[in-house]
Amino acid sequence: MINFLDLKESYKELETELDVAVLRASRSGWYIGGSEVETFEHNFAEYTQAKHCVGVASGLDALVLALRALDIGCGDEVIVPSHTYIATWLAISAVGAIPVPVEPVSGNFNLDAVSAEAFITPRTKALLPVHLYGVPADMHAICLLAKKYGLVVIEDGAQAHGAKVRGEPIGQHGDVVAWSFYPGKNLGALGDAGAVTTNNTDIANRIRKLGNYGSSVKYFNEERGINSRLDPIQAAVLDVKLKYLDAWNMRRQKIAQRYSQALADLPLVLPQIPDWAISAWHLFVITTPERDLLQAHITKAGIQTMIHYPVPPHRQVAYHDLGLKQGSLPIAERYANELLSLPVGPQMSMQDVEAVIAVIKDYYSRG
Repeated sequence: MINFLDLKESYKELETELDVAVLRASRSGWYIGGSEVETFEHNFAEYTQAKHCVGVASGLDALVLALRALDIGCGDEVIVPSHTYIATWLAISAVGAIPVPVEPVSGNFNLDAVSAEAFITPRTKALLPVHLYGVPADMHAICLLAKKYGLVVIEDGAQAHGAKVRGEPIGQHGDVVAWSFYPGKNLGALGDAGAVTTNNTDIANRIRKLGNYGSSVKYFNEERGINSRLDPIQAAVLDVKLKYLDAWNMRRQKIAQRYSQALADLPLVLPQIPDWAISAWHLFVITTPERDLLQAHITKAGIQTMIHYPVPPHRQVAYHDLGLKQGSLPIAERYANELLSLPVGPQMSMQDVEAVIAVIKDYYSRG
C-alpha cells in the first residue's frame, strides 16, 4: 500500500524532538499563550520575512479574523478564485461579505490579476488569492491591481508554506496572509492550528485582540471577538517542524520533478510552474478527462490518490443561494471532473514514486 500522505511516518522521523517539545509544553503549566507560542510566532514571522505573526486556532479562523481586521463586512464584495477549497469562500461568508468567483486562466489554478480586474465593482473591497497546491499566485500583479483600485489583499497561504514569488517568500506581499497548519499541510501541527502574518502592526494587534474575545486587557472587551488562539503544544510542535520545512519541501520537489519527467509523454496535463515562482509542492495535480478510470486503475494497484476538489464551491448546497447554476463556471467544473492528485509527501520513497509512475504508464499502455 502506498499512502497518499503518511503522517505517522512524518511523526516518526522527528519523534524524539517532537516528544521533547510536547512534554516541555505540557510540563510548563502554561496552556494558553506563553513562551511556546511567542517563540513560534517570532520564528515563523522571520521565516516568511513578515514583521508580525499571530497564532490562531485554525486556517479558517485566520481568514475570518483577517477579513474582520480589515473591516470587510456585510455586503462587501471579495474577489476569490472559482477553483479552491470551500474554506476560502466560507470565511468571506462568515463576515457577511459576498464571494465573487473568478475563473483561472488556462494552464493555471490561481487568481489572475488581468481576469480579476473585470470583476471589480464599487462594492469590491478585497482580493483574496489562494496559492493553490503550493504554486504561488503572481502577487506583484495582484498587489498592483489592488493599489490601482484601493483594495486590500488577503492571501490564503494554507498550501504554500515555503513557496516563493520572485525570490520572496509567501507571507508578506499582501496586507495579511492567512495560514493553516492542519496536519496534512507542508507545515502541519498535530491537530488544528493556524496563523496570520502581516507587515502592519495595527492589523496584527487587531487580529490578536479579535482572537482573544476582543480583549487586549483581561476582562476589558473593546470588540465582539471570538476565542481563536494557537495552542502552546501545537506551537511547540510547529516550531520543531519549521526547522525541517525547507528540507521536506526539497523532497517534495524531487518527487515532482521525477513525475514531470516520467509522465511528460502521456496524454496528461501536468503542473506548470511559472519561471518566477518556487512551488511548495503541497500537491502534484494532473488533469485528464479519464480521471475516474485512471484513479480506479491506480487504486486497484494499492496506491492512494485524492481529488481536489470533487465539488466546486459554487455547486455546493451551502452556496445555492448565489444562483450559480451548472455551467456558470465551466473551468472550475471541469477541474472538479478532471483533476487527480498523486502522492507527493516528504516521507515517500523514490521506490514508491517509481511504482506510481509504472502503474500510470500501465494504464495508458492498455490503449
